[in-house]
Amino acid sequence: MSKGKVLIVGSNATRIEIQGGGTGPTGQYLNETVVPAMALVGAGYEVVLGTPNGKQPYIDPASDHAAHFGGDEKAYRQGRDFFDKDPAMTNVRTLRAIVDEGLDQYAAVFVPGGQGPVVDLMQDAELGKILRYFHERKKPTALLCHGPIATLAALPDAKAYRAALIAGDKAKVAELGTGWQYAGYKMTVFTASEEIPIEEQFLHGKIYFTMPDALGAAGAEVSRSAVDFEPYVVEDRELITGQNPRSDHPIAAKLIAALDRANKAAA
Repeated sequence: MSKGKVLIVGSNATRIEIQGGGTGPTGQYLNETVVPAMALVGAGYEVVLGTPNGKQPYIDPASDHAAHFGGDEKAYRQGRDFFDKDPAMTNVRTLRAIVDEGLDQYAAVFVPGGQGPVVDLMQDAELGKILRYFHERKKPTALLCHGPIATLAALPDAKAYRAALIAGDKAKVAELGTGWQYAGYKMTVFTASEEIPIEEQFLHGKIYFTMPDALGAAGAEVSRSAVDFEPYVVEDRELITGQNPRSDHPIAAKLIAALDRANKAAA
């Protein structure tokens, strides 16, 4: 018997805008998706995957190898097989359908990273509804790596906020960032310095804004690990955020602990 249902929100983005015009390849990171999902299933929870268009997220090829599974080829293959074959990952729903069917059936929500969420999720109206629901009810809300940028979908006008970030209009960003549900929350996110090797090796260009700046401008209290790419997780009230791909196991443990506490309190 399931201990509860967890909504995993994935991205459908495959390209991200880079400065000077054009786009670079992007997607969702495999380990950031399957490591927490498999941990949740192993802990007795059911997971449901939703995306904006109801199709599986595009896995960024940069993440599709054993290096992101601690160099463990067997763990990588298990993760890849889970994503490719498990009904939890292949029976994908649209975010609109998930909202329409009722969010009260979900005990928590989790958003993995890769740069994909920077393109679609951070300005997705349905995700905004989902996040506001979980925030109002103080239900566990976990986001990993670039995933925390998706919390900006809860803004009153997330699309305009993102456009102002790209335009570099700081006054407009400040204006549109008011009224954010997570203002004053402690959180972490993929850092500007961690972004550099991605920009150099895969995008061959710079993206328009950094994740810490985008969250900080709306009122987040962003912190980071002392060393790039070291695991780092921040928990503040219902919000659990992880900084980078190597924070996959730690954020899963924090989310499961929060769910277990909620179950115990409700018993």
